[in-house]
Amino acid sequence: MTFYYQQINNQQQLLTAIKEVLPAGLTDQARHCVIKEKKLLIYTDSASWASQLRFYENMILSAINQHTRTRIETMQTKLITAPARNSVLNIRKPQLPSTEKIKSLQVDSMAIDDMQLRRSLQKLSNTLEKLSSASKHKY
Repeated sequence: MTFYYQQINNQQQLLTAIKEVLPAGLTDQARHCVIKEKKLLIYTDSASWASQLRFYENMILSAINQHTRTRIETMQTKLITAPARNSVLNIRKPQLPSTEKIKSLQVDSMAIDDMQLRRSLQKLSNTLEKLSSASKHKY
């Protein structure tokens, strides 16, 4: 456990060194940092903050290299993404037309002279009808 606490402490010290060279409005956007081999990874909340942090790469690397044994050569910004709370909630349900509109599409397709268009509309209406009946049983 001591090893992990030491790692966390080192990361916090590096993050403090990073924040010291950043302008006031940008300090809170550097959320976490990790050193992986000779690369510094800085985590932030959005792509726009990541882009702004990249402008300070030279200053950040200079500050970090004063606190590390190994020379850090590159910096990469990463986005922190929030995990999906419940994957079932994130599934989009299809918005199917009403049964009347599906029937209307079937009837209207019969009056179309273009055979390819007629077959396509009939296939579409058949598919919508199947999906509509399946969704009534599913949801």
